[in-house]
Amino acid sequence: MLKVISAYVMQDDLLFPMLTVEETLMFAAEFRLPRTLSKSKKKLRVQALIDQLGLRNAAKTVIGDEGHRGVSGGERRRVSIGIDIIHDPIILFLDEPTSGLDSTSAFMVVKVLQRIAQSGSIVVMSIHQPSYRILGLLDRMIFLSRGQTVYSGSPMSLPLFFAEFGHPIPENENRTEFALDIIRELEGSPGGTKSLVEFNKSWEHMKQSRNPQPQPPEHQGLSLKEAISASISRGKLVSGATNDAATSMVPTFANPLWIEMAVLSKRSITNSRRMPELFGIRLGAVMVTGFILATMFWQLDNSPKGVQERLGFFAFAMSTTFYTCADALPVFLQERYIFMRETAYNAYRRSSYVLSHSLVALPALVFLSFAFSALTFWAVGLDGGFSGFFFYFLIIFASFWAGSSFVTFLSGVVPHVMLGYTIVVAILAYFLLFSGFFINRDRIPPYWIWFHYMSLVKYPYEAVLQNEFDNPVKCFVRGVQIFDNTPLGAVPNPMKVRLLETLSNTLNMRITTSTCLTTGADILQQEGVTDLSKWSCLWITVAWGFLFRILFYFSLLLGSKNKRS
Repeated sequence: MLKVISAYVMQDDLLFPMLTVEETLMFAAEFRLPRTLSKSKKKLRVQALIDQLGLRNAAKTVIGDEGHRGVSGGERRRVSIGIDIIHDPIILFLDEPTSGLDSTSAFMVVKVLQRIAQSGSIVVMSIHQPSYRILGLLDRMIFLSRGQTVYSGSPMSLPLFFAEFGHPIPENENRTEFALDIIRELEGSPGGTKSLVEFNKSWEHMKQSRNPQPQPPEHQGLSLKEAISASISRGKLVSGATNDAATSMVPTFANPLWIEMAVLSKRSITNSRRMPELFGIRLGAVMVTGFILATMFWQLDNSPKGVQERLGFFAFAMSTTFYTCADALPVFLQERYIFMRETAYNAYRRSSYVLSHSLVALPALVFLSFAFSALTFWAVGLDGGFSGFFFYFLIIFASFWAGSSFVTFLSGVVPHVMLGYTIVVAILAYFLLFSGFFINRDRIPPYWIWFHYMSLVKYPYEAVLQNEFDNPVKCFVRGVQIFDNTPLGAVPNPMKVRLLETLSNTLNMRITTSTCLTTGADILQQEGVTDLSKWSCLWITVAWGFLFRILFYFSLLLGSKNKRS
C-alpha cells in the first residue's frame, strides 16, 4: 500500500539521456496511470505537470548526458520529481533534492515542491544547509543529531528555541547554518546533544500546554485506510479509483502485463533510434569479421586440407557470434538504477521488463544474422544450396540469441562493466575450448565432460558441421588424396599411384585414383559429432537463450533491489 500511495525521489537523477522532457514524463504516465484513463487524459496530465514543474520551455529538449547537450541541472531535477509525482501521490519523499544545484535552481525546485504540497500532498525531504529564501518556503523542520530529534517545529520558531536554550541566533546569521554549527559543537562535547534533546522535549511539552490545538472532528478516530480513501475522494492518487472506492480498490500495478510490455518496448526503441551509432558499431564489427572470414576462407575445396580449413572456419565463426554479443553487457548496467527506481514503486513488473527486453533485441539479431550469413556462406563455398543457407542463417541467429541472453543474464549479476567484460571473455573462451573443435568429445577427460555439454559453442558448431557434411554422396578424400597431410604428401604423384596399387593388393580390394575413401559421414564420425541431429542442436541453442532470460528475471528479482532501507 505504501508503494501505491507514496513516491520516492532519489538524490541522483536517473533518466534516459536521449528522451525529451515531455517523452520522459509521458512514459512515466503510461506506467503509473491506469489504462482506464484515455491517452488524451494522460497527455493532459503530463502537460499540466510540465506547467506545474515550470518546464514548458524545456519540454521538447532531450535530457542529455556527457556527450549530448540537454536540460540544465535544475530542470533535470524537476523532471526526476515529475516522474514520481505523475500519479499525484499522497506522500512524496525526496532525498536531498537541492544537492548539487546553484541557489536559484535549488529555490526553484523547492518552490515546485511547495506547489505540490499546496495541492494536497505531504512532502517530506532531507536537505542540507537551505538558504534563507528556501527556509521561508518550509512549513516544518526537524533537526536530527545521531538519530535523535533536537528540534521539530516551524522555521520561524527557531530563533526563539535557541534563545531559550541559551544560544541566541545573531541577526545577520543564517538560522539553519547557526543551528547546525551549535549541534556539531554539542556532538563533540562530553554528553553530546543530550541536553539539547532533553530541552527540545520540555520545550515541545511547554508549547503544547500554552497553545493546545484540538483536532478537527473529521480527523478524529480516522484510520489510515479511511484517510487514504478521503485523499482519493479529493482527487489525489490518479489510480482510476472512484470517489467512494476503498483503498483495497487501488491496484498494485496500474496496468496489465501486455500494456507494460508495449510501453517498455516503445521507450527502448525510441532510445535506441536516437543512438544509431550503437547498432552501427555492432553491425560494423559483424560485417568486418564476416568480410575477413570470407576472404581468408575464400571458396574452400573438398580436399583433406579444405576439410580442416572448413572446421577452422566453423569454430571461429560460431565463437565470433558469441563474442560480438558482449556489447549487450552495458545496456542493462546503464539502466540498472532506473529499473530499480521504477520497480521499487510498482511502475511495472519485472517480468514485463524481461519480456520487452527480449522482444526489442530480436529484430537487430535477425538483421545481424542475415548480414553475417549472406557475407560468408557463398564466399566460403559451403554446401547445401538454399536450404543449407537457410539452416546456416537459423543457427547463426540462434547463436546470437543465446549469446545475447547469456550476456544479458551476466549484466543482471555483475555490477560493473569492466568486470563483466572480463567474465564474458573468459567464459566464452572456455566454451570454445570444450566445444569439440580443439579436442574431440571422446578425448575429453571424464571429469570435464560436463563442461562440454554446457558449452554454448558446442551445439551451433556441431549443427553447422552436420549441415555441411551430412551429404552422403559428397566425397572429401579420393584415391591419392589419402596421402595428403602426411609425410608422403611430398612424394611425386606417379609414386603415389604405385603406392595406392600396392595398398590395393595388400588389402585385396581395388582402390583407384577416383575411389572415395572418406565421406562427410566419416568426417562427422572422426569429429565425434554423432549423438545429436542438427535440428536438435538448433533447438538446444534456442533453449539456452530462453534459460538465460529466465535466469535474468531471477537475477532482477533477487539482486536488483535497493539495498538502502
